[in-house]
Amino acid sequence: MIDSMTFVLAQVAPAAAPANPLITFLPLIGLFVVFYFLMIRPQMKRQKEQRAMLGALAKGDEIVTTGGIAGRIEEVGDTFLTVEIATGIRVKLQKGSVQQVLPKGALKSA
Repeated sequence: MIDSMTFVLAQVAPAAAPANPLITFLPLIGLFVVFYFLMIRPQMKRQKEQRAMLGALAKGDEIVTTGGIAGRIEEVGDTFLTVEIATGIRVKLQKGSVQQVLPKGALKSA
């Protein structure tokens, strides 16, 4: 008799209230915030610095390319640079291949 009473009471018990949608998506929102501050924001900052560096390139700057070639800028165009890598040897490179601008006189000391 007791078993049948608990079965009847279990059937009569009200259903659980639906979960709040905000609480359901809260972990996903938190994960996005963490990704933004740890990955997306620093990458955007690096890209902004790279664009500023490429925009400031001028004749006479000493640079290093992504391929490791070091030289002095002889001519600056919209998308290309002419770089002297040795006395009388000039190569034409894309601006995007510049990785680093060296301090003045760094090539003579090397």
